[in-house]
Amino acid sequence: MAWARVCASCCWQLAEAVLPTRTGVGAEERTPLLGPAPASQSPGPSIPRDPGTPNAGFSCPSHGFTSSDPPLGGYREVDLSAGSSSPWGPGATGASWPTAVLLADLEQDARQGECALPRAAPVGLAPLKPEASQSSSPGLTGCMGARVVAEAGTGDSGSAEPEPESCLPRCGGGSETPESRRGQPPTAPELPSVMLLNGDCPESLKKEERAAELPRENGLDEAEPGEETTGQEVIVIQDTGFSVKILAPGIEPFSLQVSPQEMVQEIHQVLMDREDTCHRTCFSLHLDGNMLDHFSELRSVEGLQEGSVLRVVEEPYTVREARIHVRHVRDLLKSLDPSDAFNGVDCNSLSFLSVFTDGDLGDSGKRKKGLEMDPIDCTPPEYILPGSRERPLCPLQPQNRDWKPLQCLKVLTMSGWNPPPGNRKMHGDLMYLFVITAEDRQVSITASTRGFYLNQSTAYHFNPKPASPRFLSHSLVELLNQISPTFKKNFAVLQKKRVQRHPFERIATPFQVYSWTAPQAEHAMDCVRAEDAYTSRLGYEEHIPGQTRDWNEELQTTRELPRKNLPERLLRERAIFKVHSDFTAAATRGAMAVIDGNVMAINPSEETKMQMFIWNNIFFSLGFDVRDHYKDFGGDVAAYVAPTNDLNGVRTYNAVDVEGLYTLGTVVVDYRGYRVTAQSIIPGILERDQEQSVIYGSIDFGKTVMSHPRYLELLERTSRPLKILRHRVLNDRDEEVELCSSVECKGIIGNDGRHYILDLLRTFPPDLNFLPVPGEALPEECTRAGFPRAHRHKLCCLRQELVDAFVEHRYLLFMKLAALQLMQQKAGRMESPSTLENGDSLSSESKPEDPPGPEAGSEEEGGGASGLAKVKELAETIASDDGTDPRSREVIRNACKAVGSISSTAFDVRFNPDIFSPGVRFPESCQEEVRDQKQLLKDAAAFLLSCQIPGLVKDCIEHAVLPMDGATLAEVMRQRGINMRYLGKVLDLVLRSPAREQLDHIYKIGIGELITRSAKHIFKTYLQGVELSGLSAAISHFLNCFLSSYPNPVAHLPADELISKKRNRRRRNRPPGAADNTAWAVMTPQELWKNICQEAKNYFDFSLECETVDQAVETYGLQKITLLREISLKTGIQILLKEYSFDSRHKPAFTEEDVLNIFPVVKHVNPKASDAFHFFQSGQAKVQQGFLKEGCELINEALNLFNNVYGAMHVEICACLRLLARLHYIMGDYAEALSNQQKAVLMSERVMGIEHPNTIQEYMHLALYCFASSQLSTALSLLYRARYLTLLVFGEDHPEMALLDNNIGLVLHGVMEYDLSLRFLENALAVSTKYHGPKSLKVALSHHLVARVYESKAEFRSALQHEKEGYTIYKTQLGEDHEKTKESSEYLKCLTQQAVALQRTMNEIYRNGSSANIPPLKFTAPSMASVLEQLNVINGILFIPLSQKDLENLKAEVARRQQLQEANRNREKAEEPMVTEPEPAGAPEDSASQPQAAKDPSSPSLQG
Repeated sequence: MAWARVCASCCWQLAEAVLPTRTGVGAEERTPLLGPAPASQSPGPSIPRDPGTPNAGFSCPSHGFTSSDPPLGGYREVDLSAGSSSPWGPGATGASWPTAVLLADLEQDARQGECALPRAAPVGLAPLKPEASQSSSPGLTGCMGARVVAEAGTGDSGSAEPEPESCLPRCGGGSETPESRRGQPPTAPELPSVMLLNGDCPESLKKEERAAELPRENGLDEAEPGEETTGQEVIVIQDTGFSVKILAPGIEPFSLQVSPQEMVQEIHQVLMDREDTCHRTCFSLHLDGNMLDHFSELRSVEGLQEGSVLRVVEEPYTVREARIHVRHVRDLLKSLDPSDAFNGVDCNSLSFLSVFTDGDLGDSGKRKKGLEMDPIDCTPPEYILPGSRERPLCPLQPQNRDWKPLQCLKVLTMSGWNPPPGNRKMHGDLMYLFVITAEDRQVSITASTRGFYLNQSTAYHFNPKPASPRFLSHSLVELLNQISPTFKKNFAVLQKKRVQRHPFERIATPFQVYSWTAPQAEHAMDCVRAEDAYTSRLGYEEHIPGQTRDWNEELQTTRELPRKNLPERLLRERAIFKVHSDFTAAATRGAMAVIDGNVMAINPSEETKMQMFIWNNIFFSLGFDVRDHYKDFGGDVAAYVAPTNDLNGVRTYNAVDVEGLYTLGTVVVDYRGYRVTAQSIIPGILERDQEQSVIYGSIDFGKTVMSHPRYLELLERTSRPLKILRHRVLNDRDEEVELCSSVECKGIIGNDGRHYILDLLRTFPPDLNFLPVPGEALPEECTRAGFPRAHRHKLCCLRQELVDAFVEHRYLLFMKLAALQLMQQKAGRMESPSTLENGDSLSSESKPEDPPGPEAGSEEEGGGASGLAKVKELAETIASDDGTDPRSREVIRNACKAVGSISSTAFDVRFNPDIFSPGVRFPESCQEEVRDQKQLLKDAAAFLLSCQIPGLVKDCIEHAVLPMDGATLAEVMRQRGINMRYLGKVLDLVLRSPAREQLDHIYKIGIGELITRSAKHIFKTYLQGVELSGLSAAISHFLNCFLSSYPNPVAHLPADELISKKRNRRRRNRPPGAADNTAWAVMTPQELWKNICQEAKNYFDFSLECETVDQAVETYGLQKITLLREISLKTGIQILLKEYSFDSRHKPAFTEEDVLNIFPVVKHVNPKASDAFHFFQSGQAKVQQGFLKEGCELINEALNLFNNVYGAMHVEICACLRLLARLHYIMGDYAEALSNQQKAVLMSERVMGIEHPNTIQEYMHLALYCFASSQLSTALSLLYRARYLTLLVFGEDHPEMALLDNNIGLVLHGVMEYDLSLRFLENALAVSTKYHGPKSLKVALSHHLVARVYESKAEFRSALQHEKEGYTIYKTQLGEDHEKTKESSEYLKCLTQQAVALQRTMNEIYRNGSSANIPPLKFTAPSMASVLEQLNVINGILFIPLSQKDLENLKAEVARRQQLQEANRNREKAEEPMVTEPEPAGAPEDSASQPQAAKDPSSPSLQG
């Protein structure tokens, strides 16, 4: 058995070759996912259709295998050079091949639809940009293909020409050959669909809006540094692309690869981002003397073909163009400056990966091949070593070398002489700029219609005449190059660095991510920033000419887009996502402006808490109880939680997505202690009274209630997925009114005729554990746990996840009951059903509920899969019985009754959200239904306590979930439907658990979360009393009281000279609640900690045993730095990056200079990419079943669709990339794994945060792939980074740390740093022993790893001792005969022999002194392969063994397929007369790629 680390593609291809059943896997298994496939799909009848691998080696219907080398070349070029720089990154690189899946499976009629779409696009939407259809990257497939061909020795280069097409799936009736496609784009109506699906239309909307300000948002991105001049890597669309020559003034002509679906505008964008043309913004493109229209598609340009020459012609400026130009130059100058990311503006965020990789991943390790065994300094800084107590903060944001900004200019700003007076306007002056060069020369510059030139004005004297020499230049950069040598030199270096950065470091994220620390930065002069702050940004958005955006219209119109087939759904989802992210950004800015007092209220005469605001077509209200609206529900406290409940409701209804039912755009912003709700405005609502507008629901919590047939019809469609019961209530005139939601939910028909629902705060049923109702007793599980407890407000409701889990649990129960009775009937001992009915209400519910308890709790995770399978079987038996036998109907009826189903013939559990609502009355006729509903709610409350919480704790013990900080713990709780107010209960259960020791990490995280959440509640009210001038003093004082050991910190009140004694006390437009008080200054640490303990008791029902921060740290093993991170993230504080001495008793830890900023904490709806998500899940399922290649294709397809909807950056894309990287790694393609994982790390840093637990995971995966690619020092520095972040976020004592330390120890062992290696491995052993128990297999493995290092050090006694421990565990856990036990016993023998040999040698030396005749001892330095094997084992990666015979079969199959394809190709050529002409288009790429393809297959292929 040759252990071939086979790229799994070979295995699948092998399976195809050897097992005929393969068709089954390919075709039938996929169909349910994708719908029917058109029959015309597969051109080669003899080859089993494998949808989705247009180019994946054998299974490609057109001409898969032989031709794989060219794309390999193309792939290398694209993917690792430009590809890694194509921001569509994943989508572009290696992701686009499986389009066939989609196209083949679209509905038959989709063809017309698809074609219509992209053509129509330019009108309504921005250009739909196909270019990520860089199917250029048959990435992986091509590459695997090439590898196997090489192995088989039949790589036939002759077949290269047609290849590039094989990525272009045949959509529709695949009669025409690929070649015919390349030449005549316009004749191929199917193309658009491919382009759209494959293409990265993702940002097309954003593109139009941001065209002016951003160098380049799209996949046509930078060239790779070394290859700017070829231009070809910018867009590679092999299927229909052609190249044109660009002639720009002042540089060599270069060629550019374009696609017919592109807009002319795309070429503009490319030129504005290329290093040598980036300084131009105002130009047009001419073909044969005719100007091309900006918004036309290239295919519609007459005479544009392969090799056409496009001339760049400079156009005259207008004021708008001149401003765009200045903004663009400023963006180029700031392109490496991280200040926007630290300040949290324009969706910039931080990334530090490049600091640790030194850029050697971009070329996927090609530079550092060889074993890189030149000495590496492996010693980590002291604070990373196991056992170190210090937790420095500064390494969190290491200084990036590129950030030392190269100063090109000292000042570039608008001149005070703007705007030009009338007489100068008539000379063509557009605006004036003032510049101080790096050499300290001050110059005034005129922007005129012809370009930029120096004038004779000074700061105090206006003289607009041209200076001499005037240096007239069309671009500002050219002018500055002439007057400042420093500018010329530094600007060139800056642009070189800019295009070398990975695009993922600079693309904007969809939602703003804020950093809680930042270094001290100088505040530089910046005209664009200043202008944005005071002009365009407040009233209206720049991109839309002449008006503010009508957010409501945009949000609702995107929802109304058609969604019949996949392209339509993609377009719709992309539009929805884009508008949502824009709306969230605008709402956040508005909310901050409202709290900072920059917006006039619409009711300015009322007191500040009552005020409401409109800004930028968004309505803002504050989280206070206005007009006693929430008097019965908890007043201000209820008013504070209502917006988040409402947001959850909006999220839910949006997810159900019923046509014709509209919700408002909603964003909830917490800023400076205030909660602001931002909503889009229903057309016409401001002109009329709320009483008149509401035609459904109640405006006074159920006194007056209205209903409306259309609303009932729309809401009825949501009732099943949301489990809401249609019910009747009484209004104030005692009439029955029918509702299908809670009474608070209001229906308003806007002036636009749309049906809106709002106030969705009680979409889900109430949580009875926190709602004591007189006269209602809760089930015993609840009373035992001390419920019901009065909460601060009466709006506590169950989470949607809980409702779903509860219903699923009931369904299992229903099936068990029914099956049990049916079996009894069948056995003939039919007992009278009355026994079941009598005991029904509680006995048959709570009792059966207990045994399935824990499993039911965890079944969401997939543990319940088998249970569900059984249920499905039962369901079938019951269904088959159903009609025939009246007795079985009786059985169903009983089971329905027992589980509280509302129907007696089928299982249907729903909740009435108005039960227990104060003020809601139900008609007499419904009393029985109401009683059942009350019981159901009590059962749900009990289910949360008896199933979900124990299920969570059980998952934590089994390490099925591994939270690392407060946010990940909250996430894990919410997935199971457990609200955060149960945190105290979860901690109680952890304390009482028999496995308390193994839950230590959960307990610490939970306590930390409890403390910081309690502190956040206090901080919120504390901040409301602080006026703006005292903000930094107040926040630093609070942090001192919270975290510093200094016993009596004194608050610094704002400096006296600014506070006039006779100040007017009655300023009208004060920020809400800002009484000028300084009550905050008297807080002491003792008082704050007393309040925290009290808050923890009141809110979470948990008693903290600590009176100071030091006691808390001591008692619970917390870290102050972790508490600081948690409180900062929760409240939006940003602090200075420096080392804080928390434990000093002589001076406070924080001064007011340490508080840099306070950011908003934003909650919003996250629109989902549904199709992409289904593909992703199917891909995951396939991978779990072992079908790696199919899984890989589906996940690639998902990646494409995600890119299409979300753009380049998103959490879900990150998960996709991580999985793809892992698959490529398992398949042996290390370079591709590295490239995908690098993107995943960058994206995780940018979208989730640089020290988010997810980012730590990504760093570990990347380190493994680096090691496999023999980049040892990089692997180590990545692992050290991951360890540092883990220490900062949690500390050393976490189960994840064992894995990390094993990884570090193994790598160090590999580079022969034995002593250092032992420190990490022994720490890992200790942590594993604690969290997995001394008898677990993980511990046995840990012992083995330690033994290996001792063996390498020749300390055989210690090695033997550890290996014996491991052997004992294997023997007891797995038995004598298990291979692990045998391996261990072999290794023990080997160690014993070595120990004996060593002892002999020592004895010899003792006896004979130095003249002893010593046989050489064999010390084993570990081989890289053996280290990698162990690394794979601990990271849970398995490889598939392939025998020699399998390889032979594989080669035979390759040869057979090739002959088949030859035959097919010849037949096609005969049919298609016009195939010869367009050939040259593909030729240059093909020839270029030959050498790479030739030398590559050897590298990661089949290493024996």
